[in-house]
Amino acid sequence: MNYSDLFKVAFKSLLANKRRSLLTMIGIVIGIASVITIIALGNGVKQKMISEFKTSNSGEQTTQITFSGKEDSTQGFTTSDIAKIKQQFSKQLTQVKFKKDSSDISVSDVSVGNATLSGTVTLLKKPMPNSKLKYGHNLTQSDLDLNQKVILLSSDYAKKIYKYSQNAIGTAVIINGISYKVKGIYKSESYTKYSANFLVSKKTYYAGKKMDQSNTLKLTVAKGNGASSVTKKVVKYLKKHGENRHLGSYSYFDEGAILKSISTIMDVLTYFISAIAGISLFIAGIGVMNMMYISVSERTQEIGIRLAVGATQKNILWQFLLEAVMLTVSGGITGFLIGWGISSVISLAIPYHIHAVVTFSNFLLAFGVSSAVGIIFGILPATQASKRNLIDILR
Repeated sequence: MNYSDLFKVAFKSLLANKRRSLLTMIGIVIGIASVITIIALGNGVKQKMISEFKTSNSGEQTTQITFSGKEDSTQGFTTSDIAKIKQQFSKQLTQVKFKKDSSDISVSDVSVGNATLSGTVTLLKKPMPNSKLKYGHNLTQSDLDLNQKVILLSSDYAKKIYKYSQNAIGTAVIINGISYKVKGIYKSESYTKYSANFLVSKKTYYAGKKMDQSNTLKLTVAKGNGASSVTKKVVKYLKKHGENRHLGSYSYFDEGAILKSISTIMDVLTYFISAIAGISLFIAGIGVMNMMYISVSERTQEIGIRLAVGATQKNILWQFLLEAVMLTVSGGITGFLIGWGISSVISLAIPYHIHAVVTFSNFLLAFGVSSAVGIIFGILPATQASKRNLIDILR
C-alpha cells in the first residue's frame, strides 16, 4: 500500500465517524485559535510602538536632545549648533531642527502691570477645562485658532503683582514684545501643563516668529544607523562644542532602549499567555489519544483483514498515525483562521489604531504545533494497532 492509498483510507475512516472527529478537533481549534489571537494582537501592539518612533516609511527614526540651563531664561541650542551638527554628522542625520517647545517655556522680561519679571509659558492647542478656571473667562477654540492675543494668568502669579488675583483680568501682559490681554485666572497645578505662569495659544505665540534658539533639538536619524548611538555621539559632541555648553547640561531620552525593553516585555507576556492557552492543546491531545484508542479497539476486525491480505505492521502504524495527524492539522488550520478572524475583530475595538498582525511564521507555528500534537498523542495508539497479532484477532 503506497502513501496516497494510506491518505485515502485515513480520510475515509475519519469521515466514517464525523461527529466524533469534529468533537475531538474542537480542543485543537480552541487551543490554536487562542494562541494565534494572542500572538496577532501582540504583534500589532509591537508594530504600533515601532511605528510611533518612525518619521517615514523608509524607517527613519527621530530622537530629541534637551538642554537644561542653570538659569530659567537660558536657551541652550542656537542656529550655530545646528550648523555644526549637520556638518559633523551629515551621513548619520537627515535632518536637525529646533523643536517648538509647548510646556513650561522660560521667558524673561515679562511686563505684568508695573512689574517686569520672568516666568514660564505653556502653549495650548485645545481649551483648558473650565473646572480649572477661577475668575474671568476661559480661552475658546476660536481664540486658539484665530490668533487672538489673549492669555490666561495663574492665580499665584497674579497675586504677586495685584494682591488680589481677579484684579489682573483685563490688564496687559507683554511677552517677547507681544501684548496679550488677560482673559481669565486659573489655579495652577504642580507636575502638569497647568503649572506654568501663563497659558496662551501655540499658534499665536509662534506666529511670525523665526526660531533661532530653543531648549530642544529634534534629530532625524538616517536609515541603517542606530538612533541611540548617533544621539549619544551628538550629545558628546555638544558637550565639547555647544555654544552654551557652559550654561547648562545636555541630555537625551533613549527611545531605542525603551522600545527594545518594551518589545522584550511584550514578547515575554505574549509567550507566557500563549503557553497558558497552549494547555488546552495538551488536553486536546489527550482527547485525540483517547479517540484513537477507541478507534483501534472498534476496528480490530478491520486490522485483522488488512493483515490477512498482506498489509504490514508499518502500513497499519502509518494508517492510524496519519488519521491522528490529519485530525489535528485540520483542527490547527481551522483554529488559525478563526484566531486570525477573532484578533481582527478585537483590534477594531482597541483604540490607538492597533491592528492584528498575522505572519507566515504564525501559520507555520499553528501547522507545526498541530502536527506535533497529532504525532505525539497518536503514536501510542498507532503502535498498539500495528502490534496486533493476526492469530489473536482471528480467534
